[in-house]
Amino acid sequence: MKRLKFVMIVVCLMIATMLASGQTLAYYSTVGKSTNVITSGDIRMVIRERTDEGTDFPREGVYVAPGDVVSKIVTVENTCTHPFYLKMQITDAVRENTLLSDGCLKLDIDTENWTFVDGFYYYNEIVEPGTATSPLFTQAEIIGEKVDNSYLGKTFLLSVTAYAVQSENNPASHPWEAAGWPAEEVITP
Repeated sequence: MKRLKFVMIVVCLMIATMLASGQTLAYYSTVGKSTNVITSGDIRMVIRERTDEGTDFPREGVYVAPGDVVSKIVTVENTCTHPFYLKMQITDAVRENTLLSDGCLKLDIDTENWTFVDGFYYYNEIVEPGTATSPLFTQAEIIGEKVDNSYLGKTFLLSVTAYAVQSENNPASHPWEAAGWPAEEVITP
């Protein structure tokens, strides 16, 4: 009987130990799960083309003659909440590619605030939210001695394309050294 009592005490102690260790084990092995949503921002901008009179440049264009100087003030406005680096590409041609416009147009490019590297004009500063760049150029001159009668009735196309990449967490000594520029499109006016 003493032996049975001893065995019962040992069994009870073993059960109590298992229960205690089971609760402790459950306490230390608790697993939690958390889902975090991270949404990236977006970059939005507007290319502004205005005249020196403060009006929007006409969508249908303007009629020109050799030697004319056309007012066309091109800026980019940051319309989002993130600062960005900016580069622009200028392409010119004559409609239907019947004639090349090389040398027929002269733009007064702002080389103080913009730097030309590898076919693009990079704005030298970060474009802050709600601000606009200084003009890339303000006028286009039709070079008289380059435009002869073969240009009569033709249309000059001047295409300006802007690319932006975030400047936050994207350190660069110069804008053209920034990472993440969007892929360039093949521009055909």
